[in-house]
Amino acid sequence: MKNINPLGLFDEHFLMEKLTKLGDPLQKLNDYIDWKIFEGPLNEVYKDEDKDLSTGGRPPFCRLMMFKALLIQSLYNLSDDQLEYQIVDRASFKRFLGLKKSDKVPDSKTFWVFREYLIEKQVIERLFIIFNETLDAAGVFANEGKMVDASFVEAPRQRNTREENKHIKETGTAPEKWKEKPHKLCQ
Repeated sequence: MKNINPLGLFDEHFLMEKLTKLGDPLQKLNDYIDWKIFEGPLNEVYKDEDKDLSTGGRPPFCRLMMFKALLIQSLYNLSDDQLEYQIVDRASFKRFLGLKKSDKVPDSKTFWVFREYLIEKQVIERLFIIFNETLDAAGVFANEGKMVDASFVEAPRQRNTREENKHIKETGTAPEKWKEKPHKLCQ
């Protein structure tokens, strides 16, 4: 089928507008949090590393953006590889991180190194405490979720014995032994 709507100059703007109207939770998070409160602790941890930047090399990614990516990872329960993929794939994640379509996204190893460095310097817990306290002060609760890919998961099946099936068919009730196992009774 032919694309009847050619790519337009403002398509990305319209997409972001639509995401906002649909209630993008990350955009709502931006309304509650002044992200500058995290810059101090992050810069404090990296103050010695900043002196080494004069030696050349690729400039590092914005630390605040990297921390916000760790928040996405925590909120959506993503692995490092999935975090990289989802940031590349999702417009809402890019907007939350302040990235444009053309910006380079850190790879999974970069996220891992950043997180491990914060853990080593014993600052990651403090950053997440600040995040949670800021949400608490705003009266907001962060509901963690999971991103589900297109995989299929088999539901558990209950295997009854022949005697149990016979009892169920004859009486219409569950066998007495099942009361000892509430999980089996639930199924």
